[in-house]
Amino acid sequence: MSNIGKSTNILWHDCPIGQTERQKLLGQKGCVIWITGLSGSGKSTVACALSRELHYRGHHTYVLDGDNLRHGLNRDLSFKAEDRTENIRRVGEVAKLFADAGTICIASLISPYRRDRDACRALLPDSRFIEVFMDLPLELCEARDPKGLYKLARTGKIKGFTGVDDPYESPVNSEIVIKMEGGECPSPKAMAQQVLSYLEKNGYLQA
Repeated sequence: MSNIGKSTNILWHDCPIGQTERQKLLGQKGCVIWITGLSGSGKSTVACALSRELHYRGHHTYVLDGDNLRHGLNRDLSFKAEDRTENIRRVGEVAKLFADAGTICIASLISPYRRDRDACRALLPDSRFIEVFMDLPLELCEARDPKGLYKLARTGKIKGFTGVDDPYESPVNSEIVIKMEGGECPSPKAMAQQVLSYLEKNGYLQA
């Protein structure tokens, strides 16, 4: 019996069907592809392109999008530093469950703080956490401004906006880094292919 957080007298219960059995059924390895970067860097676009390509190849995926999750699971959280940390903690725990189920889980979130991303990585053993850094310049992201958020932040209508008046801590050891090529941003399909190549090379697309 254990005490975990505010829960007391709880016991972990093992089931006879585990991750190995689920992976064999799906013909793939469960993992978390964590896409991080500034607002406007293309995280959601890459996540959906990657999910689509994997689906066409017969693989089971699920996308956890930061904005979408704030409509439900994380609707009680703000964008203060402590709530950002709790936001990422919750998503990390949910992503871990998907990976345990044998699903290729694609999490798309700004996730600006390195310690929070590292905490999610620590939840997944055996290299099941694959960090994808959208390493695109702030100037490009702000020029895109697909949601109009940079404009609101620059005029002071949004406080604590990542890249403007709140920091983004770039990853230092990401498995995959997506950058501009020849002054141009790669197409969504090309960026998805970069992740697909990594998955194929490292055996994630087979049980």
